[in-house]
Amino acid sequence: MRGPIWGAMASQEIETLTQALSRLPGLGPRSARRAVLWLIKRRETSLVGLLEALAAVRDGLVECTTCGNVDTSDPCGICADPRRDQRGLCVVEDVSDLWALDRARLFTGRYHVLGGRLSALEGVRPEDLAIGSLIDRVERGGIDEVVLAMNATLEGQTTAHYIAERLETYPVRITQLAHGLPVGGELDYLDEGTLAQALRARRPIG
Repeated sequence: MRGPIWGAMASQEIETLTQALSRLPGLGPRSARRAVLWLIKRRETSLVGLLEALAAVRDGLVECTTCGNVDTSDPCGICADPRRDQRGLCVVEDVSDLWALDRARLFTGRYHVLGGRLSALEGVRPEDLAIGSLIDRVERGGIDEVVLAMNATLEGQTTAHYIAERLETYPVRITQLAHGLPVGGELDYLDEGTLAQALRARRPIG
């Protein structure tokens, strides 16, 4: 367990806030301390706004029952957007992957979040993921292409091949991300240029 970040210089409340921030991805003890000091100096403006934003997300956060995205509305903003191409469906492992791809603004279709990837070591089976609901969406028709945007890991590619086999009897084009994805790379950590290249160069499976 991490020791105190502030020592005896701050109250327990400030120490608790700093400890909480230090657990966020990309923030260690020093970065958390700087963030807390910055918020304290701007407590009448930035701190109030941050608290209000956090409360709004906490109270309104829901999981989209259509695609599995996390938003403050159901269906989410992407599924409810009439400008989206309903014929294209991009399958991702996690919400972070969806957000990473959508930031690139290159895929105009909709998404489907599996909620993980197949893993024998971790005991993740097909029934533990949202694969059944994906098959249901394809079965309802209206989808021409399914893009399998799995991470370039052994588990990710295993998941992609499993889904491709499940979908091979349906009249849809199945593609996957190609050039630009390094082996072992995860979508959420890639820059938009790399994601753009991978999307443009997607290719059929098999």
